[in-house]
Amino acid sequence: MNPIKNIAGKIYLVYLLLVFIITMLPAYIATLLILGLPEPRRSKALHGIFVVWMNVFMPLVFCPVRRKGTGYFAPGKNYVVVCNHNSFIDIPVSSPWIPGANKTLAKVEIAKVPLFGLIYKTGSILVDRESEKSRKESFTAMRETLRMGLHLCLYPEGTRNKTNEPLQEFQDGAFVVAIREQKPVMPALIFNTGKILPHQYGFWGRPCPVELHFLPPVETAGMSLKELPALKAQIWQTMHDYYVTNKRA
Repeated sequence: MNPIKNIAGKIYLVYLLLVFIITMLPAYIATLLILGLPEPRRSKALHGIFVVWMNVFMPLVFCPVRRKGTGYFAPGKNYVVVCNHNSFIDIPVSSPWIPGANKTLAKVEIAKVPLFGLIYKTGSILVDRESEKSRKESFTAMRETLRMGLHLCLYPEGTRNKTNEPLQEFQDGAFVVAIREQKPVMPALIFNTGKILPHQYGFWGRPCPVELHFLPPVETAGMSLKELPALKAQIWQTMHDYYVTNKRA
């Protein structure tokens, strides 16, 4: 990378972080005001806060978000939405732009970040991956989320994809909870967030339009856990093929 591009990328990332902090403050205050609400009202109110916040933040950092396939969300139904995972930007892109209130599974460590941690844990199901007890509790919380009528937004790759492959191998969790609760799985592909914060460059970023594409849901009604491997393979192949076909250089 040439020196000018390197410096420009670092300046942009500083700008992005400053805008994030400044726009987060009103969201933080609004989150404090809804903490006393019972679920699912709290999650629905928080989703509205996220929508306003990210519709301000993303354009200000020159990363407008475009959606496709929102019509696949049927009124009155909730889904297990499974997304690819390339960047830290994925969560602020996916959660607010899913049509309807939702929760995501999130690392407990980030909840300790000042100010942002409160917003983060209010909209998430926290899990300590080193604790078997925490993993079991998070699975119960995911099932309860679906029973409340909320969407569940999960990243079945488990961690950010730092490989050159379109997708990493999927873990079972998202598909287990979908089958257990007999909820349809909604595949979703996020494009370009890996270009905004490329993992190989460290403290460096660049603006780029983001796209979030929802694909036709796959029903799990009548499925048992014996069919989990086939369901997981089907969703993985569908997402892989769509990403390869629609990814822009």
